Amino acid sequence: MAEVSDEATYVQHHKKKLVLIFSAMRHFAQALAAEGINVDYVKLDDEENTGSLHGELARCLRRHDAEGVVVTEPGEWRLSERIETWPEAMGVSIEVREDTRFLCSRDEFAAWADGRKNLVMEHFYRMMRKRYDILIEPTGSPSGGHWNFDRANRKKLPADLIPPERPRRCADVITKEVIELVERMFPSRFGDIEPFEFAVTRAQAEQSLEFFIEAVLPRFGDYQDAMRADEPFLFHALISTYLNIGLLDPLDVCRRVEASYRDNRAALNAVEGFIRQILGWREFVRGVYWLHMPGYADLNFLGASRSLPDFYWDGETDMNCVSRVVTQTRRHAYAHHIQRLMVTGNFALLSGVEPSQIEDWYLSVYADAFDWVELPNTHGMAIFADGGIMATKPYAASGIYINRMSDYCKACRYDVSEKNGEDACPFNYLYWNFLAENRQALSDNPRVAMPYRNLDRMSAQRQAAIAEDSQRFLAEISR
Repeated sequence: MAEVSDEATYVQHHKKKLVLIFSAMRHFAQALAAEGINVDYVKLDDEENTGSLHGELARCLRRHDAEGVVVTEPGEWRLSERIETWPEAMGVSIEVREDTRFLCSRDEFAAWADGRKNLVMEHFYRMMRKRYDILIEPTGSPSGGHWNFDRANRKKLPADLIPPERPRRCADVITKEVIELVERMFPSRFGDIEPFEFAVTRAQAEQSLEFFIEAVLPRFGDYQDAMRADEPFLFHALISTYLNIGLLDPLDVCRRVEASYRDNRAALNAVEGFIRQILGWREFVRGVYWLHMPGYADLNFLGASRSLPDFYWDGETDMNCVSRVVTQTRRHAYAHHIQRLMVTGNFALLSGVEPSQIEDWYLSVYADAFDWVELPNTHGMAIFADGGIMATKPYAASGIYINRMSDYCKACRYDVSEKNGEDACPFNYLYWNFLAENRQALSDNPRVAMPYRNLDRMSAQRQAAIAEDSQRFLAEISR
């Protein structure tokens, strides 16, 4: 096992993300050693560390005079390409084994996708439910008579509803050593390094899962799309990071959550909505990634080319929703899916940010972000750069949606009820400007036909004001 600078620097990873992964690695190595397994471990600041997985493998082969290498398939295309060069470069055999952190292999997904004109996540999800017999009744029908309860999961958070307080976790000796290492080697990186409360062992991750199932899951369904300024976690699970680095098993998680429905401890809309994210969405985005890479990353269906605004890093913007989400991200290396999709992602879509810039940002700042999951979610869902491989329409929205699902607008310098002018919410005019600028690319999409009809009903003066306000605002943030 090797901590290498190549993996710590290919994007500017959040300090907490670096601490999480290096600490989890060291704890895992310690657990293996306790089982009597020999572990050859190279720390990031070892004097002879070459800084790359390639270099450290070469050194390891020399140390142990090995005849071959067994490695788990990587989660990123760039590493997969490099591993293909290892047999010739190293002069030994390389056996690449399937990544068992997933429930649908890359080959199985490719077989499912073969011959399909469109890849629909809902169809894939139903297949996975049947395969693993999750929320399926003895008759073969879905529990509750429906496959999907998403319409029941879009409630605004009541002002007097207080989310459960999360248990606090203190850093142990190993984690404190890693915190010092990251602060010393990456002092200027984005993000607050403390307090550090991520789980770094399987036992700690299990504790987080149990807390979610017992204290949080019952309200997860109703309010999973809600946002509140001073509540970063609300009723979310906070376990995606642990699934993605292998501290939790996805099938075990799904079965335990299903059991809470069978035991009448959580409502079906909450349980189904959560399971859909893991058994459906998580597996689906990974399948899309490997099916369409490497060309997928280069798609730019809308021709977006603007630079990522500085406020994605410093949070210094009068748009309260964006500022709040960036500030939360800096503190916790976390924001939930609606904050990512409908605030920071929505703004990048409406303002035409160049795909690789917003994608590098997401990959950098979130602890659960790895290329296989971040790229399709951003490229396909948030900014529609893939032209519809992941989603059937752009997830564009005005300030009305943000106001409905959050309390951000109440403390904002901009007025969400104003459509135009310097005091109007920028999301309002940018939404219509986005449609106008991308009419040629989107005109054949039936799911945006109604917004275009509404745009066409507007007076010439209103359309001119939309364009003027948008160009003024975009010029301001460019400066």
